[in-house]
Amino acid sequence: MVTANPILLPELRSLLHEQDAVGIREVAEELHPATVAEFSEGLDDHEIWHLLDSLPVEQRAEIFPYYPLARQIQLVEDANNSQLGPLLEGMAPDNRDDLLRELDPSFVEAILPLVAKAERHDIRMLLSCPEDSAGSLMTTEYASLPADIPAGEAIARLRTQAPNSESIYYIYILESDRTLVGFISLRDLILANPTSLVADLMQRDIISVKVDEPTEQVVQKLARFDFIAIPVVDNQNRLVGIVTHDDVLDTVREEATEDAQMSAAVAPLNEGYLETDLITMTWKRGVWLTILFFTAAVTAMVLARTPITHVWLIAFIPLVIASGGNSGNQSATLVITALSMGDCTLADWPRILRRELILGLLLGTLLATPGFLLALLYAPSPAQALVIPLTILSVVILGSLVGSILPLLFRSLGLDPALMSNPFVSAIVDVVGIILYMSIAFVMLS
Repeated sequence: MVTANPILLPELRSLLHEQDAVGIREVAEELHPATVAEFSEGLDDHEIWHLLDSLPVEQRAEIFPYYPLARQIQLVEDANNSQLGPLLEGMAPDNRDDLLRELDPSFVEAILPLVAKAERHDIRMLLSCPEDSAGSLMTTEYASLPADIPAGEAIARLRTQAPNSESIYYIYILESDRTLVGFISLRDLILANPTSLVADLMQRDIISVKVDEPTEQVVQKLARFDFIAIPVVDNQNRLVGIVTHDDVLDTVREEATEDAQMSAAVAPLNEGYLETDLITMTWKRGVWLTILFFTAAVTAMVLARTPITHVWLIAFIPLVIASGGNSGNQSATLVITALSMGDCTLADWPRILRRELILGLLLGTLLATPGFLLALLYAPSPAQALVIPLTILSVVILGSLVGSILPLLFRSLGLDPALMSNPFVSAIVDVVGIILYMSIAFVMLS
């Protein structure tokens, strides 16, 4: 996301006031499109449209996606038809799809006639793809060739396709019905003998994704095979688009941000931290805080109903509870990360639980030893002091198992494992940990 940069604002405003279109174009040509968006973020909507209208359509379409999505929506809603039509036609299909998905469907239907029929077909096709699927990430601007032409002719054809292709590093080889039969890198094509047929040069071992495949699997495949782009096919293996590495990077960043927010018991924010209004922020934080409050209230009620005749036990409640909560948070974070990165699947649950049980025993023993030594300072006798290490061992094992089981359970239900946030794991372990603590104390000290 870009932020307002005041360095060039006075100069831009001066050029706009003087209606110096040549000067505006010179500034835009010297800077990267993202930098132009950054420097012009402080302008109002009317000034930004004045700036964009002074530029060629291609340059306008390159700059526009670098504005924050919320600002793009505002600009589109304030624009007139003569501004929207060329902009939408010039934008890359994936950037345009991201924008249109955020607009009201009735508004989208109203502005679709502003674009050419071929573009309209692409827009409807991309919008029909499920959210968080390969289709929602892909672009339809790719380079393709038939298999029965020589390399020299293939390069000549690529020269005409390159201006309208987002990436030409990989060229996809298609049959007449657009069935994907192979691919070749631009490097291999350039180095090949000009008379060699593409069919003899292409690679037939194709790694692709289905149009409805989850974005998580797309990310994993691109990372595993180190691709710059990966083809997207339908159920008949016909090429419908490609997902490029830059779109995947955006997705990874968004998912990492959402996971980080959910791990802190905050519902994912649709906008940036500073752009989210206070009412929305209160709701997204307050819902989970309320849930956690009531789980903590259960802990309080358990303690209130438990007669504690050995006052020294009270001093160890924070230590015991923290040990279980911290081990649970570690396990949850590791399992959620492993599931997200594809290091493990639901089928691996026996191995995961076995590992966490063993780790719980090892970590519990590690913490129980200093816990016992500390308890000796306050307990009336070594026998009574054993309550602390036994409880620590139990709650650490409990935390490790709960922290690993709950993300697996959520994944099996088709939910995001990150919903099982660390504070929620801690809340569950707190309640059960207090019950364990009091039960062990009752048995040991009665």
